[in-house]
Amino acid sequence: MDKKLEIFPTFSSLSQEHILALESIAQIKKVEAGQTIFLENDPGIGFYGITKGKIKIYKLSPFGKEHILHIFGPGEIFAEVAVFAGKNFPANALALEESTLLFFPRDKFRGLLADNPDLSLALLGLMSMRLRQMVGKVEELSLKEVPARLATHLLLLRENTGQNKFSLDINKTQLAALLGTIPETLSRVIRKMKDESLIKTSGNMVVLLDIQSLKELAEGGIRI
Repeated sequence: MDKKLEIFPTFSSLSQEHILALESIAQIKKVEAGQTIFLENDPGIGFYGITKGKIKIYKLSPFGKEHILHIFGPGEIFAEVAVFAGKNFPANALALEESTLLFFPRDKFRGLLADNPDLSLALLGLMSMRLRQMVGKVEELSLKEVPARLATHLLLLRENTGQNKFSLDINKTQLAALLGTIPETLSRVIRKMKDESLIKTSGNMVVLLDIQSLKELAEGGIRI
């Protein structure tokens, strides 16, 4: 099975020699939908890259409420922070669908880093990006109301897809957890956005009708 790393932008700046070295330590792992990859506080024995599927990173409150921190897809890497820090995994990881992963064992990977400073810089760049994302998420969840969070998320999907019409790749319960709310509240916000002619929905398909108003909503310039 193919272990090529071209799908991962994180490694795009590496030399062919470094890419081959990474491919030599990568292990292919196939997981089923609903399968747990690791649990919070499990030993951080390595990190993962996704070649197929979607992985949910989440935490559970003491009362069992799930809060989704991130959903990763093909070409993305996760769990690298625990590997650098030499600590346990700080959250849980679960496959949302049948997925194919590349697993990079911590011990072998750290051996490569000692001889490849360019690889170290690439991963430090990834960690810096992750930190910016987490700071943004904390700000979004603590300062923005749910309509602004949803507008921000929809505009990000528009940026990623390059289209005003796209399919949501997670269900409403998962989206609510990602936005730090509950499905009932999310449903009300979606209905309000539709009533205000900001969006149109059909099943999992979403059409953004008023980009400027969505931007103003995301930035707190208007409220619904």
